Amino acid sequence: MTLAAPSLLSAHFAMLKAVCVYSSSSNAVPREFFAAAEEFGELLARRKVSLVYGGATVGLMGALAKSVHKHGGHVIGVIPKFMRDREIAYEAADELILTGDLRERKAIMESRADAFVALPGGFGTLEEILEILTLRQLQSHQKPVAFLNTGGFFDPLLQMFERLYEYRFTKAEYRHFYHVAERPSEALDHFANHKAPAIVSKWY
Repeated sequence: MTLAAPSLLSAHFAMLKAVCVYSSSSNAVPREFFAAAEEFGELLARRKVSLVYGGATVGLMGALAKSVHKHGGHVIGVIPKFMRDREIAYEAADELILTGDLRERKAIMESRADAFVALPGGFGTLEEILEILTLRQLQSHQKPVAFLNTGGFFDPLLQMFERLYEYRFTKAEYRHFYHVAERPSEALDHFANHKAPAIVSKWY
């Protein structure tokens, strides 16, 4: 993998300490999604950005965490105790934080991260990233958000967002609250160069 030459971008990465990644726990998804997760993990490690994620050893979640470790990076897993009891926790995590439930898990992940990205995933992934966007809409944070749109996976969701803007269920200015990345490096470059957009009131 070709790495970027030292530059102002490196200074931005020095401020980006940890990225929260939401992604699938399914082992049955196509290989292209695993490849993107592994590449994202490698980039996090090489750019010395910690991974904050849901703490599982299965699916894209597991592939991501193992890739971070393979390339010398730092992994922070946050998982409810009932999930650990099912033996799906990534016990090799540098920090494995046990929570009482999913709500506590999400709150800790949010607090530990400087940015958020959704890789392809199911109901849980969608719920998590949409909550982060809602909190940004309500001005609870100004952290950057991205979708890693491997193989156009998120295209139907992004089209749904456009319907929300068209029918004025939400404001079109909120397009600036998230970035759509086709490649893992593009998402991390966006985080490094992020400037918070102007605050827009949720209400018309």
